[in-house]
Amino acid sequence: MEQKSKCCCGDDNCCVTSEQKVKKLLIEFMYIDLTVCDRCMGTDANLEDAIAEVASVLKAIGYEIEVQKTLVESEQQASELGFVSSPTIRINGQDIDLDVKESLCESCGDVCGEDVDCRVWTWQGQEYTTPPRAMMIDAILKHVYGKQQATQSETKEVPDNLKKFFAAKAKMTDATN
Repeated sequence: MEQKSKCCCGDDNCCVTSEQKVKKLLIEFMYIDLTVCDRCMGTDANLEDAIAEVASVLKAIGYEIEVQKTLVESEQQASELGFVSSPTIRINGQDIDLDVKESLCESCGDVCGEDVDCRVWTWQGQEYTTPPRAMMIDAILKHVYGKQQATQSETKEVPDNLKKFFAAKAKMTDATN
């Protein structure tokens, strides 16, 4: 899709306009629960805020943002997505925090009835149970201005922690049916 770029003054007639191809920025948000898990719900809210904050800047420089939110419901789906911890945010296929750390997540434990660890985010030398909005904005801008290339998610071995979560959740679901 082609789009004419607008002049910085807002008047299309004052400057010479040129054709510009719209660039895509794919943001993937993958999670295991958005009804109980504080970490997943907080990440979702912060991601929405971060996108809202940068959307007009990205639009002005010719980017279109596509957001995909995926509830990961099984070990097989996790493997297909290359999903190694919840929650996960990827921009153009690359995780925004390559250092995957986890800690006990009581709310996900409530979902499946077992002790489960969920993601801890590291940014500027500190750890957070929910990625800060500024961390997400920084990651988005690095992808735009750092010219990072999109990468494909690979099918990966699902970590034992997620295997435990999905098995316990399935057992709970079977018991209630």
